[in-house]
Amino acid sequence: MSYRALLWISVLLLACSTALAETGGRHISPDELLAGTALGLGPDPPAIISNDETMALSDEMREFLENTVGKRAGLSVKVKQLADAIFNENIFGLEYGEATRTAAETFTARRGNCLSFTFMFVAMARGVGLDARFQEVEIPPEWTFAKETYILNRHVNIYVDQGRRPPKVVDFDIADFKSDYDTRIISDGRALAHFFNNIGAELMQKGEVPGAFYAFRKAIAENDRSFAPAWDSLGTLYGRMGLFYHAEAAFLQALEIDRSDLTAMTNLTALYDRLGEPKLAARYRNKVTSHRMRNPYYRFQLARVAYHLEDYDLAINHLKYAMQKGRKDDRFCALLGLVYLQKGDEKKSRLWMARAAQYADTDRKKSIYSSKIDRLISASQRRN
Repeated sequence: MSYRALLWISVLLLACSTALAETGGRHISPDELLAGTALGLGPDPPAIISNDETMALSDEMREFLENTVGKRAGLSVKVKQLADAIFNENIFGLEYGEATRTAAETFTARRGNCLSFTFMFVAMARGVGLDARFQEVEIPPEWTFAKETYILNRHVNIYVDQGRRPPKVVDFDIADFKSDYDTRIISDGRALAHFFNNIGAELMQKGEVPGAFYAFRKAIAENDRSFAPAWDSLGTLYGRMGLFYHAEAAFLQALEIDRSDLTAMTNLTALYDRLGEPKLAARYRNKVTSHRMRNPYYRFQLARVAYHLEDYDLAINHLKYAMQKGRKDDRFCALLGLVYLQKGDEKKSRLWMARAAQYADTDRKKSIYSSKIDRLISASQRRN
């Protein structure tokens, strides 16, 4: 699992539990969803992490900063000193773990997921006077499966203002980050919504319904009511408890916020299938299909399938559509180069592999692409 795997969790499918009976009609308001009365929960949540605790500096963190970052250093020097210290295995030593932790907990454990490290870095950067902010990154969609739950992986990294110098982006998933991914700086409230949505999803996977509910509610009510993924997660929680109309209302609220929310549309498809409403299920299934077919990364996945099935013309169609969407992705070009090689068009194969090398963001990738066609052609000639 990549570092970004639990940065932003949005749960898709409804589990089979029907522990509670649904009552009433479908007109359930967002405030009713956030009240939790249908789950038998009261207005007062159990002890839960406060917003301030998520980025509070411990005494050990302050001591670390005093020893590694110069107080009078310039902005860019401070950024470099802090990043070098945290990424250096001999000084700090990061270890990836799936749990979402506060900045202080992450520092103490030297372990956490990428959101944990991101919160820790922002807190420490601000502790030495840097203007560090959270930034959402539009990475290609990627799904994993865990305990009857599909998880959509998203990404958040750090934007640091360096004054007169260009801003610095610090990313704990360096291997996969590309500078041409769409990004947007977000508020602390939005980042906290990410954090508590993660906490809630982790608790939900453990079967801890009250804790999960209050975490989702905190993500929404205290931090960002427009954060669609938390409404998706809340809907999944209601669905797991057999409160299907509440689940429907939460998914529809997510779509009200974001009409292109693929998670909500997929959830509604599964929900209406379960409720025996084929017309509504078909409506959202068609929306999902249409949405996916417009996504260049989904078309890239289809092209990979077509390539392995030796349907090279179909693979070319998918890849050309993906590249028409303005995505200068080296993987698209490299696969197109391989497809043309299989079709016997060495000239086009070399052209697209050269373009892959042009778009690659590391010297290692550039070198691989530059030599790959010659190696493949030689291997093919040896077989023949």
